[in-house]
Amino acid sequence: MIKIYTKSHCPYCTKAKMTLENAGLKYEEHVLTSSEEFDELKARSGHMTVPQIFVGDVFIGGSDDLDRRLEEVVKMSQN
Repeated sequence: MIKIYTKSHCPYCTKAKMTLENAGLKYEEHVLTSSEEFDELKARSGHMTVPQIFVGDVFIGGSDDLDRRLEEVVKMSQN
Protein backbone atom coordinates (compact mmCIF):
# COMPACT_ATOMS: atom_id res chain seq x y z
CA MET A 1 0.00 0.00 0.00
CA ILE A 2 1.33 3.40 -1.01
CA LYS A 3 0.58 6.22 1.40
CA ILE A 4 1.24 9.85 0.61
CA TYR A 5 1.11 12.53 3.28
CA THR A 6 0.27 15.96 1.89
CA LYS A 7 -0.79 19.48 2.74
CA SER A 8 -3.38 21.45 0.81
CA HIS A 9 -2.09 23.88 -1.82
CA CYS A 10 1.24 22.04 -2.09
CA PRO A 11 2.49 21.92 -5.70
CA TYR A 12 4.99 19.15 -4.93
CA CYS A 13 2.20 17.06 -3.43
CA THR A 14 0.14 17.53 -6.59
CA LYS A 15 3.14 16.57 -8.72
CA ALA A 16 3.79 13.41 -6.70
CA LYS A 17 0.14 12.33 -6.92
CA MET A 18 0.21 12.89 -10.69
CA THR A 19 3.38 10.78 -10.94
CA LEU A 20 1.71 7.93 -9.06
CA GLU A 21 -1.47 8.21 -11.13
CA ASN A 22 0.46 8.33 -14.42
CA ALA A 23 2.29 5.16 -13.36
CA GLY A 24 -1.08 3.49 -12.70
CA LEU A 25 -0.40 3.20 -8.98
CA LYS A 26 -3.14 3.43 -6.39
CA TYR A 27 -2.39 5.33 -3.22
CA GLU A 28 -3.97 6.44 0.00
CA GLU A 29 -3.69 10.16 0.66
CA HIS A 30 -3.50 11.63 4.14
CA VAL A 31 -3.91 15.40 4.19
CA LEU A 32 -2.15 16.89 7.20
CA THR A 33 -4.36 19.48 8.85
CA SER A 34 -2.51 20.25 12.08
CA SER A 35 1.02 21.01 13.17
CA GLU A 36 0.83 18.08 15.61
CA GLU A 37 0.17 15.63 12.76
CA PHE A 38 3.08 17.08 10.80
CA ASP A 39 5.39 16.93 13.84
CA GLU A 40 4.55 13.23 14.33
CA LEU A 41 5.24 12.52 10.67
CA LYS A 42 8.56 14.40 10.75
CA ALA A 43 9.60 12.39 13.80
CA ARG A 44 8.71 9.15 11.99
CA SER A 45 10.50 9.91 8.73
CA GLY A 46 13.16 12.47 9.63
CA HIS A 47 11.96 14.41 6.57
CA MET A 48 10.99 18.06 7.06
CA THR A 49 8.78 18.69 4.01
CA VAL A 50 5.77 17.28 2.19
CA PRO A 51 4.87 15.21 0.39
CA GLN A 52 6.10 12.20 2.29
CA ILE A 53 5.62 8.91 0.50
CA PHE A 54 5.68 5.45 2.05
CA VAL A 55 5.33 2.01 0.50
CA GLY A 56 4.21 -0.11 3.40
CA ASP A 57 6.53 0.94 6.21
CA VAL A 58 9.35 1.98 3.86
CA PHE A 59 9.88 5.72 3.54
CA ILE A 60 10.49 6.64 -0.10
CA GLY A 61 10.96 10.38 0.34
CA GLY A 62 9.34 13.33 -1.37
CA SER A 63 8.34 14.20 -4.91
CA ASP A 64 11.86 14.29 -6.38
CA ASP A 65 12.74 11.04 -4.60
CA LEU A 66 9.63 9.44 -6.09
CA ASP A 67 10.73 10.51 -9.56
CA ARG A 68 14.17 8.95 -9.02
CA ARG A 69 12.82 5.76 -7.43
CA LEU A 70 9.62 5.25 -9.44
CA GLU A 71 10.67 1.91 -10.93
CA GLU A 72 11.52 0.64 -7.44
CA VAL A 73 8.19 1.94 -6.07
CA VAL A 74 6.30 0.11 -8.81
CA LYS A 75 8.06 -3.16 -7.93
CA MET A 76 7.57 -2.64 -4.19
CA SER A 77 3.85 -1.94 -4.63
CA GLN A 78 3.36 -5.20 -6.52
CA ASN A 79 4.54 -7.29 -3.54
